[in-house]
Amino acid sequence: MDERRRRILIVDDDPSDLEVIAETLEREGYEIVKARSGKTALEIINSEDFDLVVTDLKLPDLDGMEILRRAKEEIPYVEVIVLTGYGTVEGAVEAMQSGAFTFLQKPVDINILRQTASRAIEKRELELENLRLKEQIERKYRFENIIGRSPQMQEIFRQIRRVAPTRANVLIVGETGTGKEIIARAIHQNSPRRDKPFIAVNCAAIPKDLLESELFGHEKGAFTGAVRQRTGYFELADGGTLLLDEIGEMSPEVQAKLLRAIETREFWRVGASKPIQVDVRIISSTNRDLEEAVREGKFREDLYYRLKVFTIKVPPLRERREDIPLLVQHFIEEICKQNNRPPIKISREAMDKLISYSWPGNVRQLRNVIESVIITATSDTIELKDLPEEIRGSTLADKDESDRIDIRVGMSMEDIEREAIKRTLIETGGNKTKAANILKIGLRTLYRKIKQYGLEDLS
Repeated sequence: MDERRRRILIVDDDPSDLEVIAETLEREGYEIVKARSGKTALEIINSEDFDLVVTDLKLPDLDGMEILRRAKEEIPYVEVIVLTGYGTVEGAVEAMQSGAFTFLQKPVDINILRQTASRAIEKRELELENLRLKEQIERKYRFENIIGRSPQMQEIFRQIRRVAPTRANVLIVGETGTGKEIIARAIHQNSPRRDKPFIAVNCAAIPKDLLESELFGHEKGAFTGAVRQRTGYFELADGGTLLLDEIGEMSPEVQAKLLRAIETREFWRVGASKPIQVDVRIISSTNRDLEEAVREGKFREDLYYRLKVFTIKVPPLRERREDIPLLVQHFIEEICKQNNRPPIKISREAMDKLISYSWPGNVRQLRNVIESVIITATSDTIELKDLPEEIRGSTLADKDESDRIDIRVGMSMEDIEREAIKRTLIETGGNKTKAANILKIGLRTLYRKIKQYGLEDLS
């Protein structure tokens, strides 16, 4: 949230009501502009920006509905509260249908007015925040279907652009649910092979005694149950890309045949009498430490080095928390579209809790949570109470060790300060007010430091 005062335009021809409403909201810290006629209000709306308009429905020179319509036309995402006297409920209903936030009956209850104004402005800020996140996704923080503004993900975007045009085999390593297959697809889509097949095979999901047949195919009668010839994944991927997911689960026997296929660019169907030539790019992925598997004799060293011509390491979500708001916004839009419902918003408290959670299941788990919440949502905003209990109950103390600030001997005070501000902005999802409070510095000072250290993308 920025540090400017929220601006409210109050339109009422009754001087007494106008002053009471203005004083009430001014004491809440808002900047107030007053108009005693509809014509004056329209002139102000045409030249100034507001977060909220509070207008009487019945004005002597102009219908309050016109104020509502013009405010909605001239000021993006402005909220409007309509004040009505007794006997004008029909007009209030019309106002709601035309986009008013709500209507309040006169004489206005001061406490209700305060609460309503606060909720209206919060709604506008959530809409603007969602719009900002959407623009960021569409602008420079999206590569194919990969979302991220963190330095780690920006580096992965650069790596994809470098390796995609080449013929090099790629090894993608990372925890389960980090999006390794999406990265593999992005490499394929940005390569000269984009018009050829992309075949993904989960080596862990296929029984070890069947994997060879699945990869290389078999001839009719090659073994019991082989009642017809089968084309393997290598042949299906000819000219394109073959992703071997969970490559670390492959048996030593199949590893040997895979190595030969990579080296000679040919393979033998099970039971065949002659080899088949193919041109296949191999992308492999794993959540295991293959170097350790090599040391333990569980994975062939020569195959390992054939696969890791180029390596991409995908960080877990807990190490790139600044990406969570963008991912949440992306998933909300995607899932709402799939379920034929208008996009919903998410409250700041709910977003903060999502940012603070450790996400052991990574991006896949985050998407599943958002989908579940959207399906069960009963309003147009995801609130803290809508999140699963294990997420609502998480605390900052649950976070991974990697979230601690890394202070090393030899670092300058400027480096330490930059790291402290960076990590705090990440933890607060870019909420500058909250970050300033945590850091115990003024909001203006934080803005200056953000610009000084080039941290604008985190805020």
